[in-house]
Amino acid sequence: MGRIHQGRSHDDSKAHALSIDESVVQKTLELVRAHSRLDEETPVRPHRSPESLRETLSIELDGEAHPFDDVTDALAGLLSATPSTTSQQFFNQLFAGRDTVATMGDVLAVIANTPMYTFKAGGPQVLLERACINRMAAKVGFDPGDGIFTPGGSLSNMAALIIARNEALEGSRESGLPGARLIVYTSEECHYSVRKGAGMVGIGRGNVRFVPADEHGRMDPNALRSMMLEDRDSGAVPIMINATSGTTVQGAFDPIDQIADIASEQGVWLHVDAAWGGAVLLCESKRRLMDGVDRADSVTWDAHKLMGAPLTSAVLLTREVGVCKKHFDEAASYLYQEDDDELNPGRSSLQCGRRNDALKLWAAWKYRGDAGYDAMIRQFYALAEYTADRVREDPGMTLSHDPQYVNVCFEVNAKSSERICYELGRRQKAKVGYGIVNGRKTIRMVYANNEVTTDHVDRLLDDILAIAAELPDEDNAIEPALACSC
Repeated sequence: MGRIHQGRSHDDSKAHALSIDESVVQKTLELVRAHSRLDEETPVRPHRSPESLRETLSIELDGEAHPFDDVTDALAGLLSATPSTTSQQFFNQLFAGRDTVATMGDVLAVIANTPMYTFKAGGPQVLLERACINRMAAKVGFDPGDGIFTPGGSLSNMAALIIARNEALEGSRESGLPGARLIVYTSEECHYSVRKGAGMVGIGRGNVRFVPADEHGRMDPNALRSMMLEDRDSGAVPIMINATSGTTVQGAFDPIDQIADIASEQGVWLHVDAAWGGAVLLCESKRRLMDGVDRADSVTWDAHKLMGAPLTSAVLLTREVGVCKKHFDEAASYLYQEDDDELNPGRSSLQCGRRNDALKLWAAWKYRGDAGYDAMIRQFYALAEYTADRVREDPGMTLSHDPQYVNVCFEVNAKSSERICYELGRRQKAKVGYGIVNGRKTIRMVYANNEVTTDHVDRLLDDILAIAAELPDEDNAIEPALACSC
């Protein structure tokens, strides 16, 4: 393989082959160290317009070959301008921070570049992927259980929709969908991927029915039962109930046991979207929030959220072994030539070519163990409760609800939550988002970075109050039509 030529362009007639020599490793380490220093020095990057970024970062591809040093300089510039998700001032999404061992596993997955469709090509990587699925299935209570890695929680939820649809309509995988109206039920606080997925797999976005939630953001089982009976009377076909464990804004957990009773009565597939909340199963003192999950037919669980694996590491788990293969298998004699189906995960996957998203999770779990994850999640809970206590004690702030998980939603009285979040970013104080709770825009804090301490929380709340003091009075109430967070 060809070597990198430092500081000069290579002959255009030569292939762009690249060996991992010492100079490449050294330059990569320099970029990593520079990025880490920048996270410490400038944890919230300055806001820059798309026009400014295009003008200064050489983003457009011109078709020309450029010297190695020019490319690495361009990479450094891109990293310096990219918003940080790993600093202690990032609270904007349901992931944050950097797990060192998981990151190491992810880097090695890239170096190995292992395809994850056959044991012939993947070897032990296929075995460790299965080990991750088995461990997660055991935590859910599926014995033995099954599952697949997916490109993210949204695709796990879509896979569950496909399976539920095919299970409800015999022959639909081969012959297509009949004319019946198919209905999916989910909380009004669900993740938007449920409705999006329904539109992508032929069910129809308009056939997703949003079940009312209580004041804590949890699905109302009585309303669910009434809606299902009403739809059956009208000739519709209920095919799936989606329960949410860890809603995006409030961190609410739907009552799975009660919902499972209804799913069983109605003969409908029960899926639990635990992309955000699945990690609670690793915390012995909190796992009761998902009581009844072992009765579900399928479960989404994202390890790249509260387990700290780099994006993405997501799994769809099924109670019945072989369900994914039943609905996703396709013969390919040029690919599947050796070993049994369990050793050829491409027979069950949504994809053919697929990166190794299991190695980083496997490495982190090997390092932390169950006890390490239990301690980490308890730490996140403690930060959430500390934040809630500070809000309760301050007459200038109002807590939207007692935290159920590691989400904390609150308002600064008579001040715009949306404008406060914007100003936090503009002034390079923190990246924080807002969410809608009971018809009001609230500041939404989420804890997923195990390097965050109460000192960081205190500093952020002080910044929020200082910014709010400069803003004019404004009500956070919104129009009822905009109140659904799904």
